[in-house]
Amino acid sequence: METFLRGVIRRVAAGDEPQPWWMPRRVLTVVSADVDATAGVGAIWAVWRPKSRRVREHITLLEWYGEQWRYVGGGSGPGDDPVDVDVLDVRSGGGVLSLTRSIDPPRSITTAPWIGCVKVRLGRDVGHVLIGARRIENPVQCRLIAVWTSPQIDRGARPVIVALGRDGAELSRIGPHDSLDTHTWARLREEL
Repeated sequence: METFLRGVIRRVAAGDEPQPWWMPRRVLTVVSADVDATAGVGAIWAVWRPKSRRVREHITLLEWYGEQWRYVGGGSGPGDDPVDVDVLDVRSGGGVLSLTRSIDPPRSITTAPWIGCVKVRLGRDVGHVLIGARRIENPVQCRLIAVWTSPQIDRGARPVIVALGRDGAELSRIGPHDSLDTHTWARLREEL
């Protein structure tokens, strides 16, 4: 399985489609994969048996270390129901302590960085999203996974996520500790 995951991350880092050509989507669909080359981390969001009643979602985190991608953690659970998103929806975050970097002297497990990720769903009017300083285009299916690193002390905080329209105008944003984006808050205030 680790060989499969490394292949997906290598394809994404090279700018190719993450779904392997030889893997039928009815068996395993790679929904999204993200690589932050500067931080040396990657994340994969895949769905096992996407049309089955026993559908399972898998989130995998990898780290570049020793000239290769290494599996550092992840999780799985039942598949999410499709969500109709107006502009921006961020959920199902997770993370893991960088195990490979914690063994580098003079570092230790107490100073190792935190690798975090979230699943992001976008509206059709969104052209791209900013995850901190990184720009990611809105994929056709309007779903993506985003990965980053942060100091272990800030492991609960994600970067600011900003949804921008095709013309570059800001449509919505969500801060590191926010549960709702600015567009949703504005809509809720109008309804009150």
